[in-house]
Amino acid sequence: MPARKTYEEPRRGPKTTQPVRKKPLKGKQGHWLWLWLGFTGVAMLSATAGAMLAVSLSSTPLLQSKLSAAERAMFTKGGSISTTSMRLPELTRPVNILVLGTKVIASDLPQQPGGVPGYELVNSFDGPTDTMLLLRFNPEAKKLTLLSIPRDTRTYIEGYGLNKINSANVQGGPVLTAKAVSELLEGVGIDRYIRVNVQGVQSLVDALGGVTVYVPEDMKYQDDSQHLYINLKAGKQHLNGDKALQFLRFRYDKFGDIGRVQRQQLLMRALMEQALNPATLARMPKILSVIQSHIDTNLTVEELVALVGFGVQTNRSKVQMLMVPGDFNGTGQREISYWLPDRSRIQQMVAQHFDQGYRDRVAIDPAYLRVVIQDSTGKPEAVESMASTLRKAGYQNVSIDDSWKEPLRVTRIVAQQGDDGSATAIRSSLGFGEVRVESTGSLTSDVTIQLGQDWLQKQSSSENGFFGF
Repeated sequence: MPARKTYEEPRRGPKTTQPVRKKPLKGKQGHWLWLWLGFTGVAMLSATAGAMLAVSLSSTPLLQSKLSAAERAMFTKGGSISTTSMRLPELTRPVNILVLGTKVIASDLPQQPGGVPGYELVNSFDGPTDTMLLLRFNPEAKKLTLLSIPRDTRTYIEGYGLNKINSANVQGGPVLTAKAVSELLEGVGIDRYIRVNVQGVQSLVDALGGVTVYVPEDMKYQDDSQHLYINLKAGKQHLNGDKALQFLRFRYDKFGDIGRVQRQQLLMRALMEQALNPATLARMPKILSVIQSHIDTNLTVEELVALVGFGVQTNRSKVQMLMVPGDFNGTGQREISYWLPDRSRIQQMVAQHFDQGYRDRVAIDPAYLRVVIQDSTGKPEAVESMASTLRKAGYQNVSIDDSWKEPLRVTRIVAQQGDDGSATAIRSSLGFGEVRVESTGSLTSDVTIQLGQDWLQKQSSSENGFFGF
């Protein structure tokens, strides 16, 4: 059944400067990690791989969309982003890259005479953006920030009013989508875009040799109409391209699409750590083939290589993964499902991580900081002991969530809303653990503590009269 469009009374927004060609929004909408997954794999290659990339793509146009001069200007307001030296291209300033992932099936496209509508995947970029990311490469701070934008986010789309943000690509391509994202994020500028389709995702994961990840629960789902078959067992395992897509597409847990976003970030961490491997160089021909066939971008080869070089040199601790703050609009049983953005928290996030707006940061009083504990040790007494330790340290708003399924050696102190200052303060108070800026913790927390074995070791040492591990 074709997906139903929803329209609401448009609010006053910027005037349309370029006519937007309206396309039908059809087909069932899957849930994917599309382009950021492909781009991350490429960005984690070595400088040598970057040089190979420049040579291999020097005669291959990456731009597969026809943009007018006015549309091209949408992405060039900040000017050049890179420069070429005697060695490799380098970034010259902070740059924001909009990453879009699409899935298009035959029935989404106009039918040719005699053609039969079907659910076969086609090599196109014109479908709904089932995954959206805004990546900020900041050479000044030597930091890479990735902001996940849930596909059901309700926002203003120029010419269409309030709607789900994933429909913007169907209605006006990367240009209209960039405008919608900028509107959502308090005017954050978009320097370039990249789009990838479904065919490229599985091929790229396979070209990278697969990915090892912890599957938190058994995942089983079947939808014959979409040719979607998911069957994964819980536990740590190495996934090929097909199984990685199953991991990413599954959304039938209590958090739905938001749970899928969290799994995207988990998989991304795993890819980043595994792609920094000399063996990746031997896979370059396959990787380049995927890039040439399944990516549409207005990045030049020089700019792409500059981003590759920056990604290689970025320390893992400087990679921060965020999600547009908000909340569900209801039960989702009868009403249309939306992710309702929290405007005040968005303002704080873009000011801190995207240099947009006022940068004044007000520290949250520890007594009001929402701290949630997720246990991976299997020791209830250890969880209660951690909660007691935090309260004694002044953190009064402490609660316990469902367990973290993956057994952890090192405790993770997750800045769920991007507040790395509060997470670092907790780390200093406890004297152990690893601070992560990502959105994999409890949705209702400011900071989530995913308790690991190091807490048990610390307790044991204290009981035996030692200080340390």
